[in-house]
Amino acid sequence: MESEGLLPGVASRRALSPGLALVRSLSDSEGTVQPSNVSNFHILPSRSQVMNSPSRSIRDRVRTGFTLIEILVVIVVIAILATLVAPNVFQHVGAAKDATAKSQIEMLGAALDAYRLDAGAYPTTQQGLQALVEIPSVDAPTNWRGPYLRKAIPLDPWRRPYVFLSPGEVNPNGYDLMSLGADGLPGGEGDNADVMSWQ
Repeated sequence: MESEGLLPGVASRRALSPGLALVRSLSDSEGTVQPSNVSNFHILPSRSQVMNSPSRSIRDRVRTGFTLIEILVVIVVIAILATLVAPNVFQHVGAAKDATAKSQIEMLGAALDAYRLDAGAYPTTQQGLQALVEIPSVDAPTNWRGPYLRKAIPLDPWRRPYVFLSPGEVNPNGYDLMSLGADGLPGGEGDNADVMSWQ
C-alpha cells in the first residue's frame, strides 16, 4: 500500500478529512506547531495593526473631545450670528410694543365714548381713567352705568400709566390720551416716540 514505509503520524494526517484537519496538528522536535491544513487557519492582525486601525482612531478622537481651536471657532460663529440677528429681533420688539399701545388706546377710547353716552361728558382729568371701572368720588355722574372695562386700567407696554387729559390740549372738546414711549418723556423718535390717540 501507499502508506507503507511512512511515519504513523504522516499517514494519520493524510487520512483526516479537511474539516477535521483544522483541529489536528503535530509538534516537531523543536516544539513548533505545524497545522495540517494551513488554508483553514485565520491569521490574526498584529497589535500595531489594531492600534492603527481607522475605527480605533475615530474612538480615540471622540474620547479626546474638541480642541481649543475648534471651540474658539464655534464661539466666533455664534457671536457673528448674534450680531446679525439681535438688531432685527429688537426692532420687531419695538414695533410690537407700539402696536400694543395703539390697540390699548383704541380700547380705552371706546370705553370713554361709552362713558360719555351715559354721563353726558368724558371724565375729567381729575377723575381720570379710573372713572371707567368705578364711579368717581369727585363730581360723580348720576347716570354712571359702569364698569366700562372688564379689567383694570392697563399700563402701557413700557409699564407706565397712560397720560389722560380732559379737556385735552390738542382736543379741547374731547380728551388727549397718550403713551410717552420707552423713555417716558414727551417727544422722541423710534422706540421713544409718543403714541397718541389723535394720530
